[in-house]
Amino acid sequence: MNSSKTILSYLIIRITLFMSHLFGGISRSIYALRFTILLVPILLSACQYQRVSEPLQDYYYLNQDRDLSTVGRTALVELDNKSSYPQISPDVTEVLFQALQKRQPFGLAVVHRDNPAWRSLQLDMNWNYQTQNNALAVPPTYTLAQLAAIRKTLKCDAVLVGTISQFRPHPHMAIGLRLKLVDLRDGQLLWALEQVWDNSDKTTEYRIKDYFQYQKRSGYAPLREQLVTLSTLEFIKFVAYEVAETI
Repeated sequence: MNSSKTILSYLIIRITLFMSHLFGGISRSIYALRFTILLVPILLSACQYQRVSEPLQDYYYLNQDRDLSTVGRTALVELDNKSSYPQISPDVTEVLFQALQKRQPFGLAVVHRDNPAWRSLQLDMNWNYQTQNNALAVPPTYTLAQLAAIRKTLKCDAVLVGTISQFRPHPHMAIGLRLKLVDLRDGQLLWALEQVWDNSDKTTEYRIKDYFQYQKRSGYAPLREQLVTLSTLEFIKFVAYEVAETI
């Protein structure tokens, strides 16, 4: 941000000199200075908007040694839910699936936890044991034998698992996710994410505006931004979009 201020100061000086010359000498430089002062809030505002609307880059891991387009068929297991709203899990999973489908980083299929094939693996018992002994409720770590069983049963080459660590619809909306993508062939971690989105946070607020203005391409951005505050589904769509952008 210091470099931005330096550049801004330089621009102010150059604009002042230019306007002084334009108005015909030192006697008119006061008008140039006033004009420049009027520009300062605009330039500062633009600088601030660019800074806060940039997506966060420190809440996810991406394996740089692997090309995700070669992963093959991936199973998105319905997210486990540690929040006080158990009914939200299918909705978040479905919206996340749709967001990833738009990106198409790899083939994807949703596997619900009540799916007979998934239940036959009895992996939720392992998940429940780990989360009961871990307040952070991180996605489970499977053994190579379990990964091989998942691959054989679900007929996929990778699995995307995770949990909704928190969800709060009011007084302001917030959702926390912990996700990871694992290669079932060798157990390598391909991608992982941990983040909490809170629409009362100023940085998140600016990213929501950016999402609707530039991604939705809508002429009714202010109305749509207001809907994010009112609509749980719209907020989840924004979160899913940001998750998909990291893959």
